[in-house]
Amino acid sequence: MPYFTEGFNDFFKGLAPNNHKDWFHENKKTYEREVKKAFAKFLTDLIQNIREKYDPELELEVKNAVFRINRDIRFSKDKTPYKMHVSAVVSRAGRKDMQLPGMYIQFGVGEIWLGGGMYRPEKENLQLIREHIARNPAKVKKLKANKAFKAIYTAIQGEKNKRIPKDFKEAVLTEPLIANKQFYFMAQYEDDESLLLKEDLMAWVLEHYEAGLAWNQFFVEAMSVEQD
Repeated sequence: MPYFTEGFNDFFKGLAPNNHKDWFHENKKTYEREVKKAFAKFLTDLIQNIREKYDPELELEVKNAVFRINRDIRFSKDKTPYKMHVSAVVSRAGRKDMQLPGMYIQFGVGEIWLGGGMYRPEKENLQLIREHIARNPAKVKKLKANKAFKAIYTAIQGEKNKRIPKDFKEAVLTEPLIANKQFYFMAQYEDDESLLLKEDLMAWVLEHYEAGLAWNQFFVEAMSVEQD
């Protein structure tokens, strides 16, 4: 049985031209049932599957994985109060520590994003990742060549530094990924409202999780290195 119904899509289709508090509160019961509750059930089962198959130490509560549907409009020209999707991050720390790699999930109408990696590594973590890449060029080459990763995500994405720290100027010639200041991967699926209604949605999402797992583990290893 699918996790989501057409009610999920219908809610956001209704919200799109009525993105204000009055409409949301009038339709809150639909939101609670078709969106919030359905997404929580999906995440509960996803966390359980990941714990059983890949990470026995994953003890994450759904409430610590899910992002609020309310937009932060304080510094935005767009003052609409609600997002047009639900989203979450599944890692050992969830959304409470975005420095820990995990899986990012975003579900909207005809729009699914699945990915992971390091989107905004802090300065210290960026240094550790670069050092880990420089020490392990063969491993990085192998990760880049992984067929499952390439088929789903193609490559590691992210902004690059225009100036490379002098410590890495030689290493970057061997492995250009060192120039990155972001290290994330993302698969985006648009214009297909049926994807979310798939009977095998869980298996499909787990495929994406598995395809990115080795990279996530690589980043965890980098930040777990004991310093002299």
